[in-house]
Amino acid sequence: MMIPNASSTLAQWLAYLEAAHPVTIDMGLTRVSAVKAAMQLDTDFPVVLIGGTNGKGSVAAMLSTILNRAGFKVGTYTSPHINDYNERVAIDLQPASDSLLIAGFVAVEQARAEVGVSLSYFEVGTLAAMHCFIAQQVDVAVLEVGLGGRLDATNAFDADVSVVVSVDIDHQAFLGNDRESIGFEKAGIYRSGKPAICADPNPPASLLAHAEAIGARLACVGRDYSYSRMDHQWSFRMGERALHALPVPALRGGYQMGNAAAALAVLEALRPRLPVSLGAIKRGLLEVEWPGRFQVLPGRPVTVLDVGHNPHAARALSASLRQLAFAENRYAVFSMLADKDLDAVVEILRDDIDHWYVGGLDGPRSQTGAEIAEKLAAHGLRNIHVFPKVEDAWHSALSHATENDRITVFGSFHTVAAVMAARTQSA
Repeated sequence: MMIPNASSTLAQWLAYLEAAHPVTIDMGLTRVSAVKAAMQLDTDFPVVLIGGTNGKGSVAAMLSTILNRAGFKVGTYTSPHINDYNERVAIDLQPASDSLLIAGFVAVEQARAEVGVSLSYFEVGTLAAMHCFIAQQVDVAVLEVGLGGRLDATNAFDADVSVVVSVDIDHQAFLGNDRESIGFEKAGIYRSGKPAICADPNPPASLLAHAEAIGARLACVGRDYSYSRMDHQWSFRMGERALHALPVPALRGGYQMGNAAAALAVLEALRPRLPVSLGAIKRGLLEVEWPGRFQVLPGRPVTVLDVGHNPHAARALSASLRQLAFAENRYAVFSMLADKDLDAVVEILRDDIDHWYVGGLDGPRSQTGAEIAEKLAAHGLRNIHVFPKVEDAWHSALSHATENDRITVFGSFHTVAAVMAARTQSA
């Protein structure tokens, strides 16, 4: 296989990285830590590590936006992307340039060859992101955990503050089949003597025990910090610190206030190094953007985009949909990957959807529209319409929906990405 170089395109690099490692997910820190050491990726800026079954991207977005509005230069690493790989690595909320990413990939490849190991697509991306942040001399790096925590590539970096946003069932093949097993894996991002935030209101005993065993400075929602809602504002309290008259976050969904409180708990832990004014907090909450997370598009019919793909996310989506205005007909444009718990997701959302428009996705873990429709029918659902591609399902749903209806696009990052692309092409 031809190894790209500094003059190769980003597309060539990404194609190489996708094919270079024998398995897509290869958890463990030995290889990535060896390459990190060879690259001398030493940081003199604070690092925040954010894990959780759901909500970690939203917390990263709010935290990064607030820090940016406070005047700090922020590096943000998230995954997966929706449209372009560049979205994963942001400098001051803007996607990194191709040239900056390629420089990072070149540095990783040189060190990888020197060490003599193979790295996965995500491992290379993680190391390249930190290379970009160091090159850009950021004031703070915000890293979203890819999968789990303890053995995730992001955990090769020692975090100054670590957050577990939520713990629920997902990725059972890698993390375990119950919340206790998964909680232990996610608690693996906590560090001895460092601030550790838990935003799950019902933390697994395994998470609490691990934090205590390593001497992490654990702060739990409801115990060590809290938030209270009012009509059009809310308050946050942590220790002696109280913030009042905070604006409702720009990100839609009832769960986002809990995510915002987690971001403020991180800011409280960072305050000795990165002091942030109340004005910057308010601006960040009002101006944060995070596409595809209960994103309500302008216009009629009402269209909701949500990347949720597990039962925990489905419950949040159902609760948020029920807070919207009445819709005469409720359409779903839906597709899920084969390794996700489609049955549980469908059972949670079955009463929120009248018409199911399903289509296939591209990729090795995808299912055909017919396979998905068969599973929906097994749940006793009716009004199922099958299409070869999600894009086709979207166009058909849009042609049938009236201005008094609602279309909800959900089930996967890939589902939302396909519809976003289809909307752009038809605009």
